[in-house]
Amino acid sequence: MRPALPLLVALSLHAAPPEPKFRLQEIDKVEIGYGLAIADVDGDGKKDVVLADKRTIQWYRNPDWKKHVIAENLTKEDNVCVAAEDLDGDGKAEIAVGAGWNPGDTVNSGAVFYLVPPADRTQKWEAVRLPHEPTVHRMRWVEVSTGRWDLLVQPLHGRGNKNTEGAGAKLLAYRRPADPKGEWKTELVNDAGHVTHNLETVRWDRSQRQQVLSNSKEGVWLNSYSDGSWKSSKLSSDPAGEIRAGRLATGPFYATVEPFHGDKAAVYTRDADGKWNRHQVLDGFKDGHAVAPDDYLGLGHDQVVIGWRGANPGLRFLTPLDGEGKEWRTTVITTKEIAVEDLKSADLNGDGRPDLIAAGRQTKNLVILWNDR
Repeated sequence: MRPALPLLVALSLHAAPPEPKFRLQEIDKVEIGYGLAIADVDGDGKKDVVLADKRTIQWYRNPDWKKHVIAENLTKEDNVCVAAEDLDGDGKAEIAVGAGWNPGDTVNSGAVFYLVPPADRTQKWEAVRLPHEPTVHRMRWVEVSTGRWDLLVQPLHGRGNKNTEGAGAKLLAYRRPADPKGEWKTELVNDAGHVTHNLETVRWDRSQRQQVLSNSKEGVWLNSYSDGSWKSSKLSSDPAGEIRAGRLATGPFYATVEPFHGDKAAVYTRDADGKWNRHQVLDGFKDGHAVAPDDYLGLGHDQVVIGWRGANPGLRFLTPLDGEGKEWRTTVITTKEIAVEDLKSADLNGDGRPDLIAAGRQTKNLVILWNDR
């Protein structure tokens, strides 16, 4: 009877993964909930939620989720994005903001601010205005070399564009000076795309530096900083609106919503020759606006959550059923409870399980989906 044990083990390896289980907690009502960031703002060792809402920038303290407005009315137009990261190792996040949101104005719109915190980080922060391109839309802090964090800012359109045609949208890297109120030098990362919408950081080369995925109606690029300059390589010609990266048992992948505010979701995996292959996993939806890969189920590789804000809103959970990312199972997590504008994953309560944080546009709410698997 002793040979039965290996057989049971073999069968368990091929058993279907468990279904996800999330518990929704609404922590605030918001106006739009344009952009989210997750970082420790006050240095207490817990990850807080940072939100760029229509007119205000605020953070929510973990674990009571009390709201602290740190900036408001930065421009006459809406705020649109936020980036938060501990840049100097003191345990407290630095924050940058994108505002002046008017995608129809490709000449004069947009704004970028670095927020200088007071001693009491629950009070208003000083906003330092930085140079910018029109239609600022997304931003991320990126560790381009060990200990050096640049702010990458992606506009939606190129300067002076009409009907999404004309100059490419300039993805810029801002180098933070020792005195953040001083001059911030900028470098061009990529200007090949139009209707560019989002970006993502990856560490695919296993080094300390981060690389950056950027996307547009012309496809997806991998951008790398080395030898004092940025270099770009094109991974795909498929149009993409949202992009995030993860890892399967066989290697890295990136997941997209396609096209801009699109109705499809796809996962791209890399074969032995380095070619990226597309696997369509969802279609028939409207206004896909967020992607969040993470290992929610504790399987040792990532699953993917897709957020929609139009018809059939909510969150769909995609579980890979093979190591190559060719077959996926879809689970509905939420529907009309949250029309997703932005989405992040993070372990907020320290239990080792990634939770989901989502801001809703039409539903006008900010929610945490606690991972109860």
